[in-house]
Amino acid sequence: MEILGIDVGGSGIKGALVDLETGQFVSERIRMETPDSFAIDQVTATIATLVKAFEYQGAIGIGFPAAVAHGIVLTPPTAHEVPGWVDQSLDDRLSAATDCKVTVLNDADAAGLAEMRFGAGRGVGGVVITVTLGTGVGAGLFMDGMLVPNLEIGKVYLADHSEVVEQYMAGRVKKEQGLKWFEYGERLNEFCLHVEHVFSPQLIIIGGGVSRNHKKFLSANQLIRTKIVPAELRNQAGIVGAAVWAAEAD
Repeated sequence: MEILGIDVGGSGIKGALVDLETGQFVSERIRMETPDSFAIDQVTATIATLVKAFEYQGAIGIGFPAAVAHGIVLTPPTAHEVPGWVDQSLDDRLSAATDCKVTVLNDADAAGLAEMRFGAGRGVGGVVITVTLGTGVGAGLFMDGMLVPNLEIGKVYLADHSEVVEQYMAGRVKKEQGLKWFEYGERLNEFCLHVEHVFSPQLIIIGGGVSRNHKKFLSANQLIRTKIVPAELRNQAGIVGAAVWAAEAD
């Protein structure tokens, strides 16, 4: 089965056809610029244009940077203080715009789902936490491979810190604050210890742009009990996970 997956990002909206047996792209990835306004009508039109470029008819999965429940946006999009999104049914709006059945989920959940089906979490039972480090801190919570959506862990506070997690150890923070890799690793370790204490997971998977440099900040003894590993699908994860979501919803 081949399904179109789309990942909506702050700078680009990307899509590809995904083989649900292998998790591999079976088409060229197409990228379009995200409208600067990030207004709902402009983003909807861009997604419709992207779908048209594939000459595709079928189910579509879309990862979107906000908490989403049953296709309805619950929170403002990450890093975009733009009105008009909350309480909108993106499933309905995008289905009408593309003339396809569209299913939307949180973008970090999509990335985590890809890792659970085809990457570092494949075959792992129990509780698994996937973490996406980028502009913010996204996370996915899985129980025996099943997604528990909208784990907004980037909005929590760590002890003795006045800022939320995504202001302390998001991927962009390393560059903004000029942190050395070991310093960034110490912050990530503090965060993971908190995750371990709250959720007692069997595995924590670290993804996002910084994960390509995982050897510089992850160590074998980083956690007392929980195994921590880098993500495997990296930049493809959002598209693959969105396609998986559409297939499983269908």
